[in-house]
Amino acid sequence: MANRPSPPLTLPSFSLEGKRAGLEFCRAFIQSGCAELALLDLKLSDTEEAAIELSLFAQEQCNIQPDELKVAAIECDVSSEASVQKAYTEILETFGKIDVVVASAGIVENYSALDYPADRARRLFDINVHGVFYTAREAARRMIPNGGGSIVLVSSMSANIVNIPQLQTPYNASKAAVKHMAASLAVEWAKEGVRVNALSPGYMLTKLTKTILEKDIELKNTWEKLTPMGRMGEPEDLAGAIVFLASDASRFMTGSEIRVDGGYCAI
Repeated sequence: MANRPSPPLTLPSFSLEGKRAGLEFCRAFIQSGCAELALLDLKLSDTEEAAIELSLFAQEQCNIQPDELKVAAIECDVSSEASVQKAYTEILETFGKIDVVVASAGIVENYSALDYPADRARRLFDINVHGVFYTAREAARRMIPNGGGSIVLVSSMSANIVNIPQLQTPYNASKAAVKHMAASLAVEWAKEGVRVNALSPGYMLTKLTKTILEKDIELKNTWEKLTPMGRMGEPEDLAGAIVFLASDASRFMTGSEIRVDGGYCAI
């Protein structure tokens, strides 16, 4: 009998090969075959540094040569609609189209509700809510003429629970807004071919949280004890979920939320 070719080890629909993506989670996208990415951040110098780090990761970890990967570093203040529009114009000039967008910009601050400075609350909502809305809307405006695409809004488990012991009412409210924004936009754009879903992480060991927790071991222990899996998540723990939502593997999924929280919201 003739030898039959071995089946692929992963479903083709989980691939991002040939897709053009913007914003965060780019390491997971590169590992899934995406070769054209745009990175957006408030400071161009930070964005360019991230692009260099991403290119090195692609070479060292994925054996992808520089001429096989195109990464654009773009300066953008997501709280400004004009800045977001300018960034998308640059993306289209560079890549020609956009297939996937992840809106992940967000900040958190801890004040009691009675003492929360009004200007700080406005800034938080400008970034966490308005910025996500501008990002999603400008993405859809460019995706619809090209047949659609996938938009992932990064919410938080805080959209579903009240975090303790830290006080962060505006943050929690902003992430609840993002979660419902994803559902609302999904219904509005469903017949236009644009899917919108929410990804809600739990406590993750990002660079920022690591810096904070180095000075507050007791807080880290509290978060871990409150998480059924007994640990905080690593950024890599989000990779599978983000690729699933971005790729055709979730092609009949829109308006949904995926929580990656170690079971926190289940108790």
